[in-house]
Amino acid sequence: MGQDLNQKIYVAGHLGMVGSSIVRNLQAKGFNNIVTRTHKELDLTNQLATQVFFATERPDQVYLAAAKVGGIHANNTFPADFIYNNLAVQNNVIHQAFVSGVKKILFLGSSCIYPKLAPQPMGEDALLTGKLELTNEPYAIAKIAGIKMCESYNRQYGKSHGIDYRSVMPTNLYGPGDNYHPENGHVIPALVRRFHEAKVANYPEVLIWGTGRPKREFLYVDDMAAASIFVMQLDKTTYDSQTQPMQNHLNVGFGSDVTIAELAHAVAKAVGYQGNIKFDPSKPDGSPRKWMSSERLNKLGWNPKVSLNEGLRLTYEAFQAHNKD
Repeated sequence: MGQDLNQKIYVAGHLGMVGSSIVRNLQAKGFNNIVTRTHKELDLTNQLATQVFFATERPDQVYLAAAKVGGIHANNTFPADFIYNNLAVQNNVIHQAFVSGVKKILFLGSSCIYPKLAPQPMGEDALLTGKLELTNEPYAIAKIAGIKMCESYNRQYGKSHGIDYRSVMPTNLYGPGDNYHPENGHVIPALVRRFHEAKVANYPEVLIWGTGRPKREFLYVDDMAAASIFVMQLDKTTYDSQTQPMQNHLNVGFGSDVTIAELAHAVAKAVGYQGNIKFDPSKPDGSPRKWMSSERLNKLGWNPKVSLNEGLRLTYEAFQAHNKD
């Protein structure tokens, strides 16, 4: 399928891990009219500022990768921030994009939209079938609202205005550009930092939150970016073949999962930490398992390319490059 490399593409959240990877991937494919704004230049929670931006720039496509994200500790500590900021950004971007005539949007969600005890692997039809994991419920509800907003605009305005707003739900992502805060970051970057610091300080032991038994699926961020562009470029008939009007999202996963204990040892190996690893069962585990079915996306022709061990190696290289001792 031919692509207009001159079409104006706005990547919201271009400085984040996913957004920056989407920009790199788009540039590698030859797209040369990419619009970005830093948070200082454009506060997407500000309705008027967002309105002015879209009225002025009038992009052809939008990748909505801007979000407030964090791990269990951050979600528990700042629940109001997580639900307010994400709802505000989504509402402003999706609506103002529509008002300005944007025909295609890709909304990036999260695997936490699915119920805590959903059957594994979680298919797209598991959405809204059970209770969410309480530690990140506000964030999850915001992401569910984003999916439903895209669906609702399609249902109401798809035929009359020719819009085609799509959503992808990534599994746990990691890679260059992540937040390596030891408490507020997600599990892989937090572990990378902690094992690195333990290696440098020659600590004999690293203590990890939880039992180590929960299982998680991890996808390297460049694979997620490639999947996002792949989904955006699908023709509507093909995309519709694997989605429904009120279940219009696609999962993007790696295809298999590992226990947190297995992950911790893999990260320690990538970092070169050789001390002991212990777990603190008094701390919360979160969901017992989060493994997504990517069968629908796989049927459309996309599969990941970067293995976990290779991804961890690349992640640690990126961490070292930006955190030189």
